[in-house]
Amino acid sequence: MAENKMGVMPVKKLLVSMSLPMMASMLVQALYNIVDSIFVSRISENALTAVSMAFPLQTLMIALAGGTGVGINAILSRALGEKDFAKADKTAENGIFLALLSYLLFLVIGLTVVGPFYRSQTQDAEIIAYGEQYLTIILTFSFGIFGQFIFERLLISTGRTMLSMITQGTGAIINLILDPILIFGLLGAPKMGIRGAAAATVAGQIIAAVVACVLNVKKNKEINIRLKGFRPDGAMIAQIYRIGVPSIIMQSIGSLMVYIMNKVLIGFSSTAVAVFGVYFKLQSFIFMPIFGLNNGLIPIVAYNYGAGKRDRMMKTWRFAWVLATVIMLFGVIAFEVFPTPLLKIFDASDEMLAIGRVALRVIGVHFPVAAYCIVTGSMFQALGTSVYSMITSIMRQIVVLIPAAILLAQLGNVDYVWWSFPIAEIMSAAATTFFFNKIYKDVIVHVGEEEEVLLDA
Repeated sequence: MAENKMGVMPVKKLLVSMSLPMMASMLVQALYNIVDSIFVSRISENALTAVSMAFPLQTLMIALAGGTGVGINAILSRALGEKDFAKADKTAENGIFLALLSYLLFLVIGLTVVGPFYRSQTQDAEIIAYGEQYLTIILTFSFGIFGQFIFERLLISTGRTMLSMITQGTGAIINLILDPILIFGLLGAPKMGIRGAAAATVAGQIIAAVVACVLNVKKNKEINIRLKGFRPDGAMIAQIYRIGVPSIIMQSIGSLMVYIMNKVLIGFSSTAVAVFGVYFKLQSFIFMPIFGLNNGLIPIVAYNYGAGKRDRMMKTWRFAWVLATVIMLFGVIAFEVFPTPLLKIFDASDEMLAIGRVALRVIGVHFPVAAYCIVTGSMFQALGTSVYSMITSIMRQIVVLIPAAILLAQLGNVDYVWWSFPIAEIMSAAATTFFFNKIYKDVIVHVGEEEEVLLDA
């Protein structure tokens, strides 16, 4: 089989060509997230707060899907670099099996945990009612998002990011179309309110999963998926989770962070929680393109790691860092200069504007530092050392951010709480640099040494 483009195309052109489709699709996804909240905010501020409070369990679900995908991506791309096509096929088949198990877990959570989860955050009956209506649908129909994540990762792992963009874009556009129709009962549809927002979300995810599955079968010729007679491979599953679990834990920590932050902020007002939710929606528009960039970076680095091409690995990392920093600078400008127009998109009250302006301006200052941390963390994942990303994330969110937020809240002014984010990001950058230096000395510098010895001989 001819050499995959990830091993021969000029690095800058390769990274841009693989990342742009992912960045575009994630921008569409971020746009959907924002528009979804805009529609929900038209129901009421309490409805917006309920959706914000759902974020920890949604993040936990995405953490499991995304972390499993990271393991599959790294192993499959490296197997292709090593020309081990049987291993690549086995990785894909076991990944699909893990997606099914993950869905069954969240089906149980959706049927049993949603009510207690909301009551642990607030005693407001209206917020709890909205939350139960929304989150129960999201979790019990989550087979769509697990299928979408896994089949898209298979496309990304072989360098077919354009096809992945098609699936993500399809799901997001369907969400955007169905949101107002189902929430407000347009075009003869029933007026479902916040249930409509959830129904639109899962419909988009399910259709995207189907499209991604079909594209893998029809277009992804480097992987042959044979589920007939399939038997789970314990060794392969262990290998996937050896890489994926640190990423799962890392993102799950984000779920815990949001849960505790919601509890800290509700001590000031439900509006403060709504502001926090709006911040996450807005920052996704900045961060999602960088995650798309990382989705291009990981298979390139993993492939060239398997192929023993150190220079291509390092050039990919450096160029990705530059691109991520440029994107983040646009985010800083938006948050510092235009906080009021951004908040008014969500029908913000005067109280929400007063809290939100300070929040966006304070949190926005750490974006360029986050660019370095995110890109370098993806380098860890591509090299199979996701544990470093996990440790850094634990230090950032559990050891620093949450304690800082709790302590700053004791000053009695919600404006101080937002400073916990830049404080935590500075610590994260220091830890990331420490681990990068370690992995460079232990792993990267030795890549390709065997080939060099053979050439010298």
